[in-house]
Amino acid sequence: MDHLLSKIESPRDLDGFSNAQLEQLAGEMREVLCNLVSNRTAHFASNLGVVELCIALHTTYDFSRDRLIWDTGHQIYPHKLITGRYHEFGAMRTKGGLMGYPNPHESEYDLFMTGHAGCSVSTALGLKSGDDLLDGQGDRHSVAVIGDGAFPSGIVYEAMNNAGGMKKKMLVVLNDNQMSICHRVGGMGEYLDRLRINSFYTGLKSEVLKVLNKVPLLGDPAERFLAQLKESIKAGLHGGMLFEELNFRYIGPIDGHNIPQLRKYLTMVKDVPGPVLLHVITEKGHGFKPAAEDPVFFHTPPQFTCDDEVLAFKKSSSPAYTDVASQAIFEEMLANPKVTVMTAAMCQGTKLEKVREAFPERFFDTGICESHTVAFAAGQAKAGMRPIVDIYSTFLQRSYDQIFQEVALQNLPVTFLLDRAGLTGPDGPTHHGMFDLGYMRVFPNMVVLAPGDDHDLRAMLSFALAHDGPVSIRYPKANVQAIESERTPIEMGRAEVLDWGHDGTIIGCGTQLAACVKAAAMLREDGLDVGVINARFVKPLDTETILRAVGNSPFVVTVEEAALMGGFGSAVLEAAADAGLNASHVHRLGVPDRFIEHAERNELLADLSLDAAGIAATCRDLAARLNVQASDRRRVS
Repeated sequence: MDHLLSKIESPRDLDGFSNAQLEQLAGEMREVLCNLVSNRTAHFASNLGVVELCIALHTTYDFSRDRLIWDTGHQIYPHKLITGRYHEFGAMRTKGGLMGYPNPHESEYDLFMTGHAGCSVSTALGLKSGDDLLDGQGDRHSVAVIGDGAFPSGIVYEAMNNAGGMKKKMLVVLNDNQMSICHRVGGMGEYLDRLRINSFYTGLKSEVLKVLNKVPLLGDPAERFLAQLKESIKAGLHGGMLFEELNFRYIGPIDGHNIPQLRKYLTMVKDVPGPVLLHVITEKGHGFKPAAEDPVFFHTPPQFTCDDEVLAFKKSSSPAYTDVASQAIFEEMLANPKVTVMTAAMCQGTKLEKVREAFPERFFDTGICESHTVAFAAGQAKAGMRPIVDIYSTFLQRSYDQIFQEVALQNLPVTFLLDRAGLTGPDGPTHHGMFDLGYMRVFPNMVVLAPGDDHDLRAMLSFALAHDGPVSIRYPKANVQAIESERTPIEMGRAEVLDWGHDGTIIGCGTQLAACVKAAAMLREDGLDVGVINARFVKPLDTETILRAVGNSPFVVTVEEAALMGGFGSAVLEAAADAGLNASHVHRLGVPDRFIEHAERNELLADLSLDAAGIAATCRDLAARLNVQASDRRRVS
């Protein structure tokens, strides 16, 4: 049980613990992590891998004063356990409970709310720079913990270049577990692997570096030569020349599950002037054999129970939109040899494993490098291919300039599939895909689509791959809900009218269409005849159909699982204004101008009146306010 862990209210409670007690604490923390995933989906393998590193950091530094940034934030769970949040841990990722990422509102030990990768070195450097500029703050240590999967992100090297030039005293801990969410890719991963197996340096470092560090750095030519020789021998011994050339002192690799060794090295680097990179080797899923053997699956496994090492998983009964998209991609690649697909370290999340296996020469995992991914896709499109960029909505934001410059400005046929668009549930505000409608529809040449159901999603991908220009298609992290009615084909800029109504119109943008249809059925029971339109196109907007609804319906409700500011409802109001129509009877349902906390997706939809009951209630309120009676029979025509 949690004999030690349950008594820890802050990291300072660890002061005086023996190494044996710290090892016991690590075991208790892993047991708590296992208990958590038996109750809900949560980040698992990555957190198992940093337990000892977290303990070593908090027993070496005082992060109530010193600075600590975890990159990415999904490896924050052990940190939360020993910073006073153990007793709240059971409610992790539930409504009103702890967030699954760092959250400054929860604790002074969380400095940034971080859910994207690669920014830790930049923010840690900024913290150190700011502290140095403030009187009495310059003695604070600044530490960034970054995984090897995040390490290839371009911003990391921008930050390291800056830090090396500023020569600020800071520590970058490279948590190397040979993984991103999936297996890492690229030349940097191969370079780190070579450092891992450099046994020559590993055997000599303690003796040779002890001598080399005693060589003084003075001023005459002979002494300058000795200094250069010193640095050259050190770099050659441990192979970390890339980091040394950036003015980082490279130390490692060391065992990331050996608490005494970690504490020794962390204590040592506190006295090194200038920036240091400490290379720590960990095992993702460490301490739980199934997770260590399959860290990809156990990154965020479905809820499971473990009895005598037999795992039983809770499975969904219906496919998700991600499954539909993956299968549609597979079929398009089977039919057209010019179609390629690329993702940024999210092969598992976008369920492209089958595509990767069937078309290895046309599947590209670019690592956590979204800007590069989009520019890479632009190059393929210019060469005559039909690339699909399959990235979460929240992560595609990182490539905004490349969407503009390399794709939209050139009018290149790149298809963007924006997975996790809308409310992502327990992942919370760092991962909710709220802003893509606003940030995609502003670009000339860009076609922006929002499928109403799985039928639309498949048809829209075919449409996009036949279109000679960029196309954006969004879909949520949700199970499929099909619309049972006769469907019309996808035509450029055309909405789909499911039904016109006498008393009002609901215009659904995206996969909340099923909720709109259900709301209309609920309203019919109240005697209100409300029609439903499947918008399909956010840009170009079907102004003929939309303005007909605005001009002739007693009320109009637009529904989108996205930010209202700049979104679909805004596009409707813009069109009405341009046409000189009165839009005072138009009500927009969507996400208001605030960040939405974590909870189950259905809970968030209900809170925002984006479920069927909320949509119906909004329509009733509008009907009452505008004095629309069931006896009014003004057919939209």
